Order: sequence, then structure tokens, then C-alpha cells
Amino acid sequence: MELDSILGYLESKTILVTGGTGLLGMVFVEKILRVQPNIGKLYLLIRASDANSATHRMRNEIIEKELFRVLREKWGTDFESFISEKVVAIPGDVASAEIGVKGFELRERMCNEIQIILHFAATVDFDGRYDIALDVNTFGVLHVLSFAKKCLKLEMLVHISTAYVGVGRIGLILEDSSPMDELRKEITKSDLKVLERNMVVEKLNELKAQNASEKVITNKMKDLGFARSKLYGWPSTYLFTKAMAEVYLEQSKGNLPITIIRTATVTSTYKEPFPGWLQGYRTVDSLIGTFWKGALTCLPMDPTAVLDLIPVDMVANSIITAMVVNANKYLENPGMIYHVGTSLRNPIKMSEWTNFMFQYCTKNPWLYKDGIPIKVEKLKMFTTMAAFRSYMQIRYMLPLEVLKFLNKEFDQYFQELYANYNRKITFAMRLAEIYRPFTLYKGIFDDTNLEKLRRIATENYRDAEIFNFDPRCIDWEDYLMRTHIPGLRKHVMIKHSQSQSRL
Repeated sequence: MELDSILGYLESKTILVTGGTGLLGMVFVEKILRVQPNIGKLYLLIRASDANSATHRMRNEIIEKELFRVLREKWGTDFESFISEKVVAIPGDVASAEIGVKGFELRERMCNEIQIILHFAATVDFDGRYDIALDVNTFGVLHVLSFAKKCLKLEMLVHISTAYVGVGRIGLILEDSSPMDELRKEITKSDLKVLERNMVVEKLNELKAQNASEKVITNKMKDLGFARSKLYGWPSTYLFTKAMAEVYLEQSKGNLPITIIRTATVTSTYKEPFPGWLQGYRTVDSLIGTFWKGALTCLPMDPTAVLDLIPVDMVANSIITAMVVNANKYLENPGMIYHVGTSLRNPIKMSEWTNFMFQYCTKNPWLYKDGIPIKVEKLKMFTTMAAFRSYMQIRYMLPLEVLKFLNKEFDQYFQELYANYNRKITFAMRLAEIYRPFTLYKGIFDDTNLEKLRRIATENYRDAEIFNFDPRCIDWEDYLMRTHIPGLRKHVMIKHSQSQSRL
């Protein structure tokens, strides 16, 4: 029997992508355009006031990125006409009703054409404003879902979530909705959409009545998000709002063909379109960058814990494969969930990761502005938050406590220094608490569904190898030392330093 073709399925398809300016959305768009130039159309939903502004953002923040270098070279002088024919920037916002798409005629045309929706859009700030995270991560899913139900030819809606919605559990975390069991009970008992939104509105009105500055409002919204997340058992606003999104998606999907992709910690490209491409500081990359510059010396981290990393191009390949295999198969696969990570089949321990980081940063030191290399020491790791707090107190506060005891007057300078260190420790503890799910996590993400998907694709699609997402091929030392960290330096850290110097 002749095998099916993933590329054949994608031919002439019309796809809506939210969050195309983000790392994963951008890699997905590039891959589709590169391997299937006969795609029908890509609608990219972009936050902008009008079509011209959306097109400008699309070109500046997506198409002109180095990520599209291979595609640009492939098409040469025809590149611009190819993009103009295949990609349409749509001004909108998932935080708004109708996903912010203005104009009845445009919405009607989109609903008559769209066959696949990829929902990448999210705010990934772990300690972000609660009002923004709710609007985008939680309510945004409901707006996308409502729009999807109006798409007459819809074959698949893919929602991008995070594997860490299962944070708090230990052992093998299954590819199902069980991590949100308690949250689902709370949502059933009381409508959290109304409760949390009203709480946000009341707090914002209270702050505005006090003529609070934008900085104060931002900090208060961050505090509110942190408090509400902790109340329901999540360590960060991001994870809590993404968990709520999954619950509401499950409750409201009806008969729509839906697939949920839960990614682990996404890293730079493994191979495509070239190795090492990355945009912005990801979870572990902010730690690498801070360590490289000598500002990170200790962390609450279990050296035996598994750090679940997955290259972004493998994630994109898994998404494409999942949407093709599951399209129009609601009755067979009603809401498939896939963990896309490496902790089960190709784990890397925290101790190994920190060792590779130390080796690379020692051999390739970051330089001070005067050209002197920054020396780094091996990261001090504390297996509990209590041990980390004690170390911080002893290192920074104890000397001042002794000085305060010896000098009863404790002059103005030392009082300010004492207060400053106390603020720093409080801030460090909050960051440590936010990163705790990654650095002290005892869970392993089951990928039985993903492995089954890989087997189905291999056995039934003749071009499945074009969309490889098997993590067992990754050599962690080679990837981190020769691809990821050099890519982080080239595509993120150097550019960030240059932009800082121009300010």
C-alpha cells in the first residue's frame, strides 16, 4: 500500500498562526515555507493597530530574521514575491474577542478559508503581570477556541502548552489532564474566569484611585499573580495561567479536533535551518548568560535531577507531524496530549549541564568592557530552598549583623547597605522560587503518546524523516558545547550587548 505524505497533506492548506513573532512560532513558519512552498496561505495574527503596522512587524520581527537566511538564499530575487504571495499579516490580539480581527468581511474570509490553527501566542514571563497573563494565556485560549468554531473547514487546532503545568508532582508525569485535577474541581466549584478577572479589575481600580505610578501598578499586578498562583499550587503566574487555559480548553472544545503540545524547556535549533539559532533568553539561557558574566554563583538545584531540554526545530517537527496525523480524527483521538521533551528517553542531569556550562565559559570567557576575561567558578548547588536561604543570609547579611552589633549607632551608610542587601536577598529568593520547578524538579515527562506518534508517522508517511523529533539522537555534550551555547552567544548575548551599548 502506498504511504501517505506529510508534505502532500500540507499542500494548498490555509493555516492561521498566533504568536508568530515568538521563537517556536517563527521556527514553525520558516519550516513550513521551506519544505512546502506550495502551502496555500499562512495567516499570521500580529498585535498591531492596522494592516500596514502588522505587515511592518511581520517583516521586521519574523521574515528579516537570520532564521530565514536559508529560505532567502533558496528563493534569491524571488524571495519577496514568494513571501507576499504566501504570508498575510493580520492585525489582531488573542486577548480580545474575535481574536481582535476587525472587519466582518475579513473575518468571514478567514473563517471560510482556514483549515488549521496553530495557537502559539503566550506571555512567558514567569513573574509577569497577572492581568496580562490572564488576558493572553487563559482568556486568549477561549477567544481562539471561539474563533475556531466559526471556521467552516477546520481540520485541526493545535494548542501549545508547557509540560510544567504538571509541576508539583513527582515521578512519571503522564500525557493527560490529571495534573489539573484539583484546579478543575476549583473551576467547577466556582467560575475562576469571573473570580480572577473581578479581582484584577478591583485591584487595578484601587491602584488608579490612589494615583499609583505605572511601576507600582506593575509590581502590584506581579505580586497578585504570584499570590494567586501559590494559592492554587503553582509557583509562577505563567504556569498557573497556562494550566487554567488547558482546563478551559478541555471543557469548551466541543467536537473540535484539538491537539495539545506540552513542551519542555525549549533550546536552540539542533539542525534546521542551521544549528544553534535562538531568539531571546529562554529559561536556562538566562542562567547561562548570568553565570558567564560572573553574576551567578549559587542556585537551589539538585545535581541528580533531570533537566528536560528540547531543541526548537524538533518541537516544530513534532507539531507538524501531530497536526497532520490527528487532523479530522476527533472520534479516534479526542484531544490528544503530547509531551515533547527528553527527560524520559535521553535525560541530562543538572550536574552534567552545569559542568558543560562551566567548561565552556572557562574555555571561552566573557570579557569585561576593558577586555579582561571574567573568571567563573563552579556553581554552588543547594538541594533545598532552606539551605539556599541560609547561605544567602550568612554570606550577605551575617557580616552586617556582626557590624551592627559592634557599632551600636550603625551609621546611615550601613543602614542603607543593610536594607539594600535585604532587598537583594528577598528578590533572589523570589527568583529562586520561580525557577524551582526547573532546578529542583523530581518529575519525568512521559512521552508514550509522542513515541506512538513517531511510530505511526514512520510506518505510514514516506517523508516522516523530514520531520525528525527523536531526542535519542542528541549528544548533549556535543550539542551544548558546539551548538547551543555558541548559538546563545552569537544570536542573543552579543546582540543584546550591542543594543545596550547603543542606548
